[in-house]
Amino acid sequence: MQFYHHPYSLDSQKVRLALEEKGIDYTSHHVNPITGKNMDSSFFTKNPSGKLPVFQNGAHIIFDTIEMIQYIERIAVVSAGADENSFSNREVVEWMQKIQEWNPKFFTLSHIPEKYRLAVSKFIRRVVIARMAESPDLASAYHRKLKEAYETEDKLKNPEVLKRSKEHLIRLLEEVETKLSETSYLGGEEFSMADAMLIPVLARLVLLNLEDEYISSRPNIAEYWIMVQQRPSYKKVIGKYFNGWRRYKTLIKTWCFVRFRSLLRKF
Repeated sequence: MQFYHHPYSLDSQKVRLALEEKGIDYTSHHVNPITGKNMDSSFFTKNPSGKLPVFQNGAHIIFDTIEMIQYIERIAVVSAGADENSFSNREVVEWMQKIQEWNPKFFTLSHIPEKYRLAVSKFIRRVVIARMAESPDLASAYHRKLKEAYETEDKLKNPEVLKRSKEHLIRLLEEVETKLSETSYLGGEEFSMADAMLIPVLARLVLLNLEDEYISSRPNIAEYWIMVQQRPSYKKVIGKYFNGWRRYKTLIKTWCFVRFRSLLRKF
């Protein structure tokens, strides 16, 4: 099984947590979206949207995050010879869907200093144009990505877009806070795939230095956050790259790559 992902990708984190929690072996392929590696023709041929992650098992390719996690669950159940009760129940699936409905893109970008955001955006657009010239057979797909990049910049100028994203996140966290007042995890007293979906959202808030506003201010989520950070899956998927000083190493390394390639005009 081949898994194309990157530590920066929130959806990639969700699926990787599921893989680690279920103990599924896979071949990891890092595809850094900030440096435009998801625009390389080899990856773009698999997924013309250029989005991460991508899960491939033989000829079977999956792009949807929840579908990937449910596929992983089926593999784990079959491998263990377990019964159908081992699958996520209806409540867990509903939580997974609620969490996935919140799109972190505009919220995340709005909290990144403008000079860095614009520099990366410009770099990505140039990468897309370069790849379009290299692979004319994929030109229409690359053109869609270029259009999408410009539309994203326009939407970031619209305060209503950012307001809706923030309000959606707050509603989700309030629901989570209420649920965690009743149970240890989202699906009950045991860790479930709903938790694998939620943990990256909390980790993203911490990465953006918003822990006090969104996590610490909610006592049940704050306690839950401390608890889930102790799991081996968290340490391998997220902590390895973003805990403490590691976040600066991870981000600075990528920023230097973008600046260096931009100066050399190597896209």
